[in-house]
Amino acid sequence: MVQYNSKTLGTRREMTVYTPAGYESDKKYPVLYLLHGLNSGKGQWTDWIRAQDVIDNLIREGKIKPMLVVFPNCSSSITVENPAPDQEKEKEIGYKSYGVSFEKDLLKDIIPYIESNYAVYRNREKRALAGLSMGGGQSLNIGLSNIDTFAFVGGFSSAPNTNEVGGLSDLKLVPDVKAARKDLKVLWVSCGSKDWLFNVSQRIHGCLKTNQVPHVWHVDGNAHDDLEWSNNLYLFSQDIFK
Repeated sequence: MVQYNSKTLGTRREMTVYTPAGYESDKKYPVLYLLHGLNSGKGQWTDWIRAQDVIDNLIREGKIKPMLVVFPNCSSSITVENPAPDQEKEKEIGYKSYGVSFEKDLLKDIIPYIESNYAVYRNREKRALAGLSMGGGQSLNIGLSNIDTFAFVGGFSSAPNTNEVGGLSDLKLVPDVKAARKDLKVLWVSCGSKDWLFNVSQRIHGCLKTNQVPHVWHVDGNAHDDLEWSNNLYLFSQDIFK
């Protein structure tokens, strides 16, 4: 667990960083940023889903190359318990705190911190962004609006906080369709058929299909649960950084 100063939010925040076994500072590693769901925290991926075990096992089995995984606090209202006296706590709450303010924190504070303090690549081909539920919506919103930053984007059981989807004339989910078609290496959209939010991912899939944006559409029989997210992390992580 590390702390960093978020200049964009004017406060001190925490995130968890996974480094693979045998991590060496004289090597370079790709980075996967994993976003949690609404009213959860960075520990959702590590404590409940055990994402670190999924990645460990895949590396050990030779199915993926070693990578760093970053687990941020995805609500801009989450701060450390005892910030410095001159730091103001972010006042946003609810859905708003998962919006543009967090996006700025991720792009302008979190990624620069990781790239300044860890032995990682600094190019889009070695950055992936994915998340579950609310974090899935965030990942699609941020990733598809910043294709110059992320080459791999995944939304697992995405919540209805995704940008508006529609036809070619009113498409907000993918601001630059041509860039998405050309430059995205993997766009992963998934949801369990028993998920109460299934229609959200289904609508996203339909929008991407209509606009001819290549993507993986993965549906299984799970619900809105840890098994669904663990399975999709297992699959998605094998499809990136190739």
